Amino acid sequence: MTWSHALKESTRTGLTIERTRLDPLVALRGACGVAIVIGLTLWLGSPTLAVSSAFGAFSAGIATFQRSWRPRPALALAAAALLAVSTFLGYLAAAHTVTFVLMLAVWTLLTGMSWAIGPVSGLVSTQMVAVMLVTVTLPTSVLGALEHAALIGLGGVVQAALIVLFPVRPWGAQRDALADALAAVADYARRLRHDPIAPFDPKPLMDARSAAALTPRQARRRPRQLRGYRLLAERIRPVLASLADPVVGAAPEGPERDRARELLGATATVLDAVAHAIRRGKPVRLPPEAMAVLEVPPTGPMLNGPARRAALRLMAVVTDVVESSDEPVEAVTAEGGKGRRYLPRPTVAGMLRAALRALRREMRWSSRVLRHAVRLSVVATSGYLLAGALPWGHGYWAPLTSVMVLRPDFGQTFSRGVARFIGTLAGVLIGGTVTALADPGPYASAALAVLCAAVMYLVMRTGFIVASACVTAYVVFLLDIAGEAVGQTVQARLALTLLGGVLAMAAYVVFPAWETPLLRDRLADWLTTNGRYAIAVFDAHARPADRRPRQVREALLDARAARADYEQLELRAQREPVRHRGLSRRAAQAAQTALSTTGRVTMLLEAHLPDRAAPPSKEAEDFAAALRAAVPKAAEAVRERRPPDWTLVQESLARWQARAGDHPGVGVRGAELLVESLDDLAEALARTKKPR
Repeated sequence: MTWSHALKESTRTGLTIERTRLDPLVALRGACGVAIVIGLTLWLGSPTLAVSSAFGAFSAGIATFQRSWRPRPALALAAAALLAVSTFLGYLAAAHTVTFVLMLAVWTLLTGMSWAIGPVSGLVSTQMVAVMLVTVTLPTSVLGALEHAALIGLGGVVQAALIVLFPVRPWGAQRDALADALAAVADYARRLRHDPIAPFDPKPLMDARSAAALTPRQARRRPRQLRGYRLLAERIRPVLASLADPVVGAAPEGPERDRARELLGATATVLDAVAHAIRRGKPVRLPPEAMAVLEVPPTGPMLNGPARRAALRLMAVVTDVVESSDEPVEAVTAEGGKGRRYLPRPTVAGMLRAALRALRREMRWSSRVLRHAVRLSVVATSGYLLAGALPWGHGYWAPLTSVMVLRPDFGQTFSRGVARFIGTLAGVLIGGTVTALADPGPYASAALAVLCAAVMYLVMRTGFIVASACVTAYVVFLLDIAGEAVGQTVQARLALTLLGGVLAMAAYVVFPAWETPLLRDRLADWLTTNGRYAIAVFDAHARPADRRPRQVREALLDARAARADYEQLELRAQREPVRHRGLSRRAAQAAQTALSTTGRVTMLLEAHLPDRAAPPSKEAEDFAAALRAAVPKAAEAVRERRPPDWTLVQESLARWQARAGDHPGVGVRGAELLVESLDDLAEALARTKKPR
């Protein structure tokens, strides 16, 4: 992609306003928290204290809107506590420019590294630094700084208390995640009716699994309707694929295919009914027509061989779904461990250990997170010093903009830069015009600030440009409470905002962290995890008596995670103005299709795992051994820009086919499909020549 095209796409993305579901009650609750804190501090304290405390409540409210499965009160308290500490340290260092610049450099470096822990940590840390840059400009003493920090923490306590006292759709995020997973499987079943090899995006199932991770206290309080369905959805998906597949399932045409389409459609109807009930917290209403299709006819199903086995398994799983709709299955033990009936969430100590491991992984110069942290630290300190040297005042607007704009990837940085400037322009013009013409007093400005906070919470997910306008107007009205002459500094604020955005985007050009060169590494990781998944499934076919379900399950989860990492990286790489370095876009898409096919084929074989009493298969054991030897070498070849060699796997398949003769079973058919997809991968990677 050329620079002109990349900038055009980034601008278009930044100016896009998306249609999304609004949560007016949640937005109203967050705005009430801000109003309570501002009103109390204006009544009992001073306008300056009201401004700092309002920032604490506002930031805590923003944290509760992030996509996290942690309890919302905990997010509000954590965000307010971090902001209080940051603000207090900022006040102590603000008396001397050199000290504050050093503190800002270290703090922004840590903020940039927090993206290694996760997007929620990165967003909350960014908000913490941005608010600190504003609050430390309010004059105070050391004791006053302690008072400011305490009031900021109070804002988080108020927001957390409101969430506890006035819950809005409790367990709503978990309900939506589980309902989305069931709806995704239902949509998959419908698409399989017309396209037997339709792709499936596992992200809804991954989100549902993340949402199902609970603490012991949450597990005791969890609604009964949220138990059991996720594992049933996981079990249904491979059975649906095996029934629809024309090689290991129903015949491509004829009565078998018609019967398979009926079963797929009925299953989709049942899953949609369950998803609707879970989302709204109501009893499940199962359509009798669909349930009649999922019963074995008196004359027997018009299916044979593997298709018949898949149909019977599908009927059994749907029966479990029906029974769960009447009385949720409490005996389902998930991945949490021995004797647990839920997926345990890591403790605070476990989270700290995981965070430290994530930070250590990113402590290398090639890491995009480390480069982002260094870039953010340099830009923030440079913007602060440069803006302070200009005669405009309000120098914090430049580093504030840089902190809010910079992200670890190119697309978000440039799109947010455009959206930030346009949103700030709108917010300053609206806020400046109102304060200049109406000259509101402290209480009127506080009311306008609360209104901006409410609108911000309501439309936060529609686009960064709208959120930027609301946040800017909120800051303008808050500073007007403390007596800032906003109307006289509109041009200065806009100029400094433009300066901060330009510095952020220029820094990414000078010191980039391109994603495109990493495509082959992520592709090799995906190939490795897919290979482990296939090896685990063929091992289960080879030695049914020694089968370990956890081995297959863990390999599947690793393959899903690797696929998600690659797809996210490939999406970010598409927006970069970088010529391909070893992997063209066409080759990347073809390789992605091939690896998706390997995962689907392995899933088909997982749906036909033999019983423990079945005899062992030497052919499957030989094929698994060939995969075990070939996959690591193939992954190394992908990283070194060489096409992978599947000779060992092809020879093992030929021996299996010769022994099977004219009666190949599901195992050999699956192995044939797997080898075809691996050959497609080699062909796709061979299109990009190794550079001289």
